[in-house]
Amino acid sequence: MPFIAISHRLRAFAAILIAVAGVLLAACSETSSNYQFWRVSTAYSFENKLAEPFGIAFHKGRVYVTDGQNGEIRSFVPGDGEVSTINGFDTPSGIAVGSGGEVIVADPGTNTIKQFTLGKEPSDIAGRANVRGFADGLALEALFNGPTGVAVFPDGRIAVADTYNDRIRIIENGIVWTLAGAERGFADGNGANARFDTPLGIAVWRGEKLLVADSGNRRIRVVEPDGSVWTLAGDGGYELRDGMPASASLVGPTAVAADEEGRIFIADGNAIRAIGLRSFPYLETIAGGERGLTDSTPRLARFNRPSGLALLGRTLFIADSDNAAVRIVHAARAEAGLTISNSAQPLTAAAFRSLQPGRWPYDPPERTREIAGTLGEIRGEIIDQTSEAWFHNGLDIPGAYGETARFIRDEKVLDPHAAENFGTLRELLRMPTIGYVHIRLGHDSDDRLYDDPRFLFEFEPASGKPISVRVPRGAKFKAGEPVGTLNAMNHVHLIAGRPGAEMNALDALVLPGVSDSIAPVIEEIRLFDEIWMEIPAGTALTGKTRVVVKAYDRKDGNAERRRLAPYRLGYELIPAADAATANDQKLTSWTISFEKMPSHRAVKFAYAPGSRSGATGETIFNFAVTNRVDGDTFSEGFIDPATRPPGNYILRVFAADFFGNTSRKDLPVTLGR
Repeated sequence: MPFIAISHRLRAFAAILIAVAGVLLAACSETSSNYQFWRVSTAYSFENKLAEPFGIAFHKGRVYVTDGQNGEIRSFVPGDGEVSTINGFDTPSGIAVGSGGEVIVADPGTNTIKQFTLGKEPSDIAGRANVRGFADGLALEALFNGPTGVAVFPDGRIAVADTYNDRIRIIENGIVWTLAGAERGFADGNGANARFDTPLGIAVWRGEKLLVADSGNRRIRVVEPDGSVWTLAGDGGYELRDGMPASASLVGPTAVAADEEGRIFIADGNAIRAIGLRSFPYLETIAGGERGLTDSTPRLARFNRPSGLALLGRTLFIADSDNAAVRIVHAARAEAGLTISNSAQPLTAAAFRSLQPGRWPYDPPERTREIAGTLGEIRGEIIDQTSEAWFHNGLDIPGAYGETARFIRDEKVLDPHAAENFGTLRELLRMPTIGYVHIRLGHDSDDRLYDDPRFLFEFEPASGKPISVRVPRGAKFKAGEPVGTLNAMNHVHLIAGRPGAEMNALDALVLPGVSDSIAPVIEEIRLFDEIWMEIPAGTALTGKTRVVVKAYDRKDGNAERRRLAPYRLGYELIPAADAATANDQKLTSWTISFEKMPSHRAVKFAYAPGSRSGATGETIFNFAVTNRVDGDTFSEGFIDPATRPPGNYILRVFAADFFGNTSRKDLPVTLGR
């Protein structure tokens, strides 16, 4: 390569470094001492637990929040209590307000950009309604592909993150034109030479620049007024890692906002992050990180797919999508909003199953199938504390390789990255309340791709083979429509409930003909001391003791080999003299429950060493029933002889299935001192 080419590249690279350093240092030189984040609270919780707040914006103290699930916008003044609803949308997403009070909304469900003012009906200002594609030109003749983010420049121009066209577009004087981007990918550069991957949130930064949450590339990008694009933060890694912007990692940025001094705030995965709060360039996590719903100090708070950010002074408002709430990160010691606890339940199983009738994920929809796995079962193997294991979060329904899997409910896509793990055995589509795993999405039994614009395939240029698929936000599917075909796992893994609030699908879905008249089997009871040394049978218990129960369940119609986890387990310690007359119906010590999805951190509290389950090999469920596991709650427990009179007892263990069949097994024990 000629030296002059190298020289040009080095100068270009140096120019980018200087630009990054200059901009970041300018932002960071304005001291951040006023930002002392104090608490996360909840300002507004949607009464409809299926609501999906996505975009959020302010104008003159009024909050506007889009609800992608219900196709409406909520508007309220914090602390006022009165809420207005604006209808006329399909899947409203990103939202911004112009200087004249005009509210701009990206509606990927119709592939349009809409506008309204308070008290007036919304109207299209760009895009052809319900037509997906790419075309610049007159605003109402231009074509978009799932536009998700919008921002308004001070002069009134509108910037659009045209998400599935992987471009940044501008609406100006009734014309739509492309500022940056072309094919999907990652590349800095000028205009059409730049590459984005599923850009979502977008914000004006320092007057003329645009910040872009480049979600698929896991980076924050900057678009200059001339269309040149450079990377501000993120190294493309998958972990939540703070650090200097170029070496820090983002897990999936969805929204970005900036204050008047140029500080940047990012909704990233289940965390809120910032750049510009220190005297040197640094990307840091200021709140959250783990999925959940907790109001607390910023580091202990939890979010669930936050998708929108808006600043009111130094207070940060967040559209917390899968928690159906608007949250606040306070930068001062002042209460605001309603504080709720992490025990709040977004949706009960009874309410969930009443929403739509049940059907099996195959045709015919009423034909009863086997069930090969239930929520709460261990996956992996526990040998010791270093073992990797996790909870199964759904219901496995066997089928034949290549059999067509079908949607079991009417739903529309809300997560912009609903399709994941293309080409792997874990390929899936996550709808708002149901997940479908082990599916070759958009393929028929002969491996032909569906002629369906809701499945956006990307192809390898040389071979023409599909290398990825996206299913865009706002795409709608009906129960019974095909989602794809079974891969080599030969079953549909159904997940019931919203992400982060998964529930036992046997409880949440009324599947036609499903029944269970077979009580769980309790194979054996074993006792261990605090350090997991087994206590020989007949030995008096003098110290804290663990109880481990080997048990499994079966279902009507299942092959004998299919072993399922019981729904609940528990135990009682009964004085031997009272055991014959003890009333089992009064049992209150259900210590392990799989009604709701437990935290994966609890897997070694529910299961003892020797437990294992997976696609191959023997299934063994050893339950540590002296521990407690129920949803997000888990703790260690023991039989403690110091708390009971010495003597002879009956240790009675119980295992129950969802249908009410209960088994018990007794073990005589002696408590000593």
